[in-house]
Amino acid sequence: MLYDFELAGRRVRLWQRTGESYEHVLMKALGYAMFVGEFPAMEIEQRVGLRYKPDLVARGGAEFALPFAFWGECGQTAVRKTAWLLKHAGVARLVLFKIGSSSALVKELRAVVDERYRAPERLVIVNFVSDIVERTLERRIARVAEGWYTRTIV
Repeated sequence: MLYDFELAGRRVRLWQRTGESYEHVLMKALGYAMFVGEFPAMEIEQRVGLRYKPDLVARGGAEFALPFAFWGECGQTAVRKTAWLLKHAGVARLVLFKIGSSSALVKELRAVVDERYRAPERLVIVNFVSDIVERTLERRIARVAEGWYTRTIV
């Protein structure tokens, strides 16, 4: 199914793939709306030539020493995958987007991912409120309101 969103003043069309939930599509849209201002060349679901394909990605430019300025993963993301991305993918900032509670994930990531790979603000979890689908029914999101999520630096 194809969804039309208006995100941060831009029209964005996202496909819901077979087996993919609407919540996963919505997290990609919300993540895009949250970070496209900071990373104007943000892309959604673009292959980057690595083992994993990001939900959201902004390639590094001259101001970044790493190949990827931003990498976003939505929904369930294995701790092993997160650790691999931080260690091997050249990601300046990795943001995991979730809906609902993520406190257990924070503890697990802090235990598993070596601190040197979690430089300040390099690994962030954005946890959307459980009623985010209802709050965004119109699919017009000029900006993601602060009351719609919590942000945790791992």
